[in-house]
Amino acid sequence: MKKLLTVLLCCVLASCASPDVEQYAAEKPALSLQDYLNGDLQAWGMFQDRSGEVIKRFHVKMTGTWEGDTGTLDERFTYSDGTTERRVWTLTRQPDGNWQGTADDVEGVAQGTLAGNAFHWRYTLRLPVGGRTWLVDLDDRMYLVDDNVMLNRAVMSKWGFTLGSITLSFYKP
Repeated sequence: MKKLLTVLLCCVLASCASPDVEQYAAEKPALSLQDYLNGDLQAWGMFQDRSGEVIKRFHVKMTGTWEGDTGTLDERFTYSDGTTERRVWTLTRQPDGNWQGTADDVEGVAQGTLAGNAFHWRYTLRLPVGGRTWLVDLDDRMYLVDDNVMLNRAVMSKWGFTLGSITLSFYKP
């Protein structure tokens, strides 16, 4: 029985592993957050529950501005049900090259790593649900495809259990 539990625990822990962003260090085009998230851009996306059902679709208009290693990303969401939301990120490149970010609906400080064409971002979001606010964890990965298109996939979880995923396609003219 002990061996079975050990094997099951190892399988569970292995399933929690995710690719290290450093494996994309040689990938081109190289992603520069200061370049790609500067000016106006748009994204189209959806939230899917853990079964894969699309729960909400949305469009985002964004404007990014930078002063050195600190940027502001103003995101304006319009959801398929007509509701709107705004999130304003402050992004800061750290001396070690990693990234930190804050926003009003983010608990604490988001932590990010950039390598090649990929950016990996982890943070805890305050998510309003039915009159209450839930703290949910996001494991957010972005991949620059070309100078205009970036793809984004984030997995949302609570207490280690996947609630769903967010998929976005960014476009910068």
